[in-house]
Amino acid sequence: MSARERILLIGGNGFLGSALARSLARAGREVHVLSRSAEPGQCGGIAFHRGSQDDIAIVAPLLKQCRTVIHLASTTTPGSSARSPGIDTKENLLPATMLAKAMSVLPPDRLIFVSSGGAVYGNPERLPVDESCAPRPLSYHAAGKVALEALFTAFAHANGVSLAILRPSNIYGPGQPLRGGFGLVRTLLEKALRGEAVEMWGDGSAVRDYLYIDDAVEACTRLIGNPQATGLFNAGSETGTSIRELITLVAQLTGRTSEVVQRPARATDVRAIFLDSARLREATEWAPCVHLSEGIEKTWGWVLGQDE
Repeated sequence: MSARERILLIGGNGFLGSALARSLARAGREVHVLSRSAEPGQCGGIAFHRGSQDDIAIVAPLLKQCRTVIHLASTTTPGSSARSPGIDTKENLLPATMLAKAMSVLPPDRLIFVSSGGAVYGNPERLPVDESCAPRPLSYHAAGKVALEALFTAFAHANGVSLAILRPSNIYGPGQPLRGGFGLVRTLLEKALRGEAVEMWGDGSAVRDYLYIDDAVEACTRLIGNPQATGLFNAGSETGTSIRELITLVAQLTGRTSEVVQRPARATDVRAIFLDSARLREATEWAPCVHLSEGIEKTWGWVLGQDE
């Protein structure tokens, strides 16, 4: 298999990375996953490598093999970085700088950076928000994403690399692990399963855009297959749903109503965001296929199966 057909997923052991790796492997691509939490070896046609993106001894041989690199590595959420201004720099930006240094010696043909459409725009002046809107990060996590976008843009310009920056909305679906302060759909379903109260920060009017995992994987796959598609690309459902609406929808679809405990709104929370994905649609013919109700039903079925 040629190097062009080999794909390296950096930070590919997370929710999106794992789903993408499986999908690419099923399509016959040779997939290599680099992650600090990976168990080294082969599984399901995927080669796993344990290590960090700033470990040149591990990264350089992988770059020799793989001409397509997808960067998904991130250690923070808006909440986890709120009281630690330096954590994104230390754990995300500095390691990515070392990766860029390694890639400058062995530049890939194609680089895709998975950023965050739900965080980088802050509170945009118009909705849906498109890629022409300037980033207005409200959290250190979002600011770190913007910095990484700039880093990889500069790297790609200096080395003649085809770069696409994907800004997905809030991804959810089967396989999503529980993570404190992250993944509202997954959290609400778990609370419904356990009969536990739900914490709601603010009055519930905050609007978010939710993207099913299969649609997110397809967005990445389309960009991999279209190296001429460069620059910024939103990927969202293009529909806004308030937190109160989501809580009600989860109760309807699961048949279980959770007590809602209201907490004070947080300064890092975006008031309203949903994405205009027209640019990605025009470049790759991608479009979201799974409606929020259908996606929640599928995820609920998976959650119930995990509890058996």
